[in-house]
Amino acid sequence: MDEQSFWRSATNHLVRYGGSFSPRIIERTAGSYVYDSEGRAILDFTSGQMSALLGHSHPDVVRAVAKAAGSLDHLYSGMLSRPVIELAERLADSLPAQLSRMLLLSTGAEANEAAVKMAKLYTGNYEIVAFDRSWHGMTSGAAAATFSAGRRGYGPPAPGTLTLPTPNAYRSPFRHPDGSYDWETELDYGFALVDRQSSGSLAACLFEPILSSGGIIELPDGYLARLRDLCAARGMLLIADEAQTGLGRTGTMYAFERDGVVPDLLTLSKTLGAGLPVAVVMTSTEIEQVCHDRDFLFYTTHVSDPLAASVALTVLDVLARDGLVERAQVLGKELADRLLELRDRFEVVGDVRGRGLLQGIELVADKESKAPADRLGRAVTAACLDRGLHMNIVQLPGMGGIFRIAPPLTIDRADLHAGVDKLAAALSEVLTGAAFPS
Repeated sequence: MDEQSFWRSATNHLVRYGGSFSPRIIERTAGSYVYDSEGRAILDFTSGQMSALLGHSHPDVVRAVAKAAGSLDHLYSGMLSRPVIELAERLADSLPAQLSRMLLLSTGAEANEAAVKMAKLYTGNYEIVAFDRSWHGMTSGAAAATFSAGRRGYGPPAPGTLTLPTPNAYRSPFRHPDGSYDWETELDYGFALVDRQSSGSLAACLFEPILSSGGIIELPDGYLARLRDLCAARGMLLIADEAQTGLGRTGTMYAFERDGVVPDLLTLSKTLGAGLPVAVVMTSTEIEQVCHDRDFLFYTTHVSDPLAASVALTVLDVLARDGLVERAQVLGKELADRLLELRDRFEVVGDVRGRGLLQGIELVADKESKAPADRLGRAVTAACLDRGLHMNIVQLPGMGGIFRIAPPLTIDRADLHAGVDKLAAALSEVLTGAAFPS
């Protein structure tokens, strides 16, 4: 099929599911690169959909898939296999003791859906609190707790979904007299609003340690401990959605480790499958027992699939063997230093934030006004692609364009720096007017 026919068929037959498609036809992938139909190499600074933790087509993952597909891929959901039990043990060993029970699923939305159902069943309540820039998935319960996009036109979401203000240090109006961010007052204010909204049936707070689709918003030091205390005082569980932050991306195995706060339920997905559909819910023996006694039901076609477990085990093996958690910490420091250089160099780079190999820069009209720069962001994205760099930009109302930078943990150091060089060159080109006419 020639390129013209390809795009004609795409236009005629695909359901458009959000945003626009990249103008390149991708033929193959390898490591930190994807290759288009003309053979051009494109450095992937987003790890696919923030998922290809080990890079594309990692040989260990390829072998694991081939072996499982040829011998033990999918079973009746009431049957168990050794890879599933081994994965449960391995994940439990990597986590605090209370997170010892695993439910193996396919996607992040599905895992969040299951975690929310467990929280409701365990507490006997139904209200779920999430940040107002959150993204937890597109299934009904997860979508109800997703506030960054997609809420209009579908009728009422699941009742009892309440919001907290996202702790955006760059843009929050909550300030100390010296101008520094006053997240404590903001969080107390947020819970005062939750208490006023609540019908007295608070079940859980669902959160990301770093809100990725919300614009790479990192919870401030101390925030998570205070959030835990406010939830505990109301009998609420704490659900950590580590779809993008889990498995070493932030420089620790799990992002919540930085704060020393253990959630009641943990969901993992994107990074656990390294680009393949794998997800889990981890929780305590007590919560699992109570939910089981109350007839918890999440019986799906692909629950406890052995192929998914084999892939996840391989990801854990490679992370440990190659020291990739520590590598993310080291490369993350180098990435942060380079991005801070861009902030100092360009008036339109307003903020740099994130951790490890999940970082972002916010583009603005200028540093003083912090005015959103949507058109600029689109132009820089296109200029990056022309240079062989794929960037993902988040554009939310009231915010500038935020580039999410999440390369594979296996990325070559030279490629990491080359990617930042390409970003800097694209910014320079756009700002001089070559790709951004007035």
